[in-house]
Amino acid sequence: MSANNKQYSDSHALVLPWKTRISVSAVSAVTDAFLRSDGTINRRILSLLDVKARPNPNPVKGVKSSDITVDASRNLWFRLFVPTADTASTSTSTYLPVVIFFHGGGFTFLSPSSFAYDAVCRRFARTLPAVVISVNYRLSPEHRYPSQYDDGFDVIQYLNHRSSSELKQLPDFADLSKCFLAGDSAGANLAHHVAVRASREGTQLQVVKIIGLISIQPFFGGEERTDSELRLRKSPIVSLERTDWLWKVFLPPGSDKDHEAVNVSGPNAVDISGLEYPETVVFVAGFDPLQDRQRSYYEWLKKSGKRVRLIEYPDMMHAFYIFPELPQSSQLIAQVKDFVSHRCKSKTSNSYQLLFQQSNIKRIQSQ
Repeated sequence: MSANNKQYSDSHALVLPWKTRISVSAVSAVTDAFLRSDGTINRRILSLLDVKARPNPNPVKGVKSSDITVDASRNLWFRLFVPTADTASTSTSTYLPVVIFFHGGGFTFLSPSSFAYDAVCRRFARTLPAVVISVNYRLSPEHRYPSQYDDGFDVIQYLNHRSSSELKQLPDFADLSKCFLAGDSAGANLAHHVAVRASREGTQLQVVKIIGLISIQPFFGGEERTDSELRLRKSPIVSLERTDWLWKVFLPPGSDKDHEAVNVSGPNAVDISGLEYPETVVFVAGFDPLQDRQRSYYEWLKKSGKRVRLIEYPDMMHAFYIFPELPQSSQLIAQVKDFVSHRCKSKTSNSYQLLFQQSNIKRIQSQ
């Protein structure tokens, strides 16, 4: 953690508009109310408080959506967000990238149809613009590790192995050769592990090509407490007590928080140095207790030889970007847009170079 950030968050209080403060307090209170000491959760009552948004086949603000089932037996599905032709025309390309998004919620709460995540995926689809696939993965404590990672990777395989006729809802302008994994909090943890698995299985992914990872305040942990976890242990949304409970019901029984799923850069970290791990952008906030873990992740990616960028918001808390009334929310989405645009241009340039090289080889061989 940089000295400047530490000094800032120690000497300043978190300042939020009243509307956001009320929302954050409500989220924290609801979370605490449904986390039982025996490691179970009251899903029936919780579902009454999780306000849902229906898919809209008719465009709303330039985006339409639909739900597509991958595996009904485990309730694996995704919500597809497609920008309209007018919205998509703001792109300089005929084709649009595909963003495979994993929602947050500590692996325990929420879904693609939760109002906040439906809204944020619409913003991504409209602003980037991009075709967004928001994955409904299984939740703990009913389904522990590695169920969530299996679901995430299986959606990639579903997209990779289906013909265009089988994926009729996917628009013709969706370019699966320019895919991004994205997520916030637990969803960013999930995106990382899916990226590792996809990198290992790269030769089997003939259609889907992952060219970038958008990691928004990823949910990581470890046995030894970090400075930011101790200083900000009572922070809204991700207090120390909440995260301990969430890890306990997520991990296999008997595991500790140095498990490779939790402490990705810790003593049991997976060696990714030899993998084609995608270029990554990591977002960190100064009032997020997880910030030290997130910076360690950033440093670990660099040491592993991966291209990665760190963007910091010193005066924000965990999950700030899902509150559209905050100007920092729009700023983050604009930075995601820049990252996606940069990676797409780089991918196109590399493709042209490869075609040019292949053309020259053929010309030489014919002489």
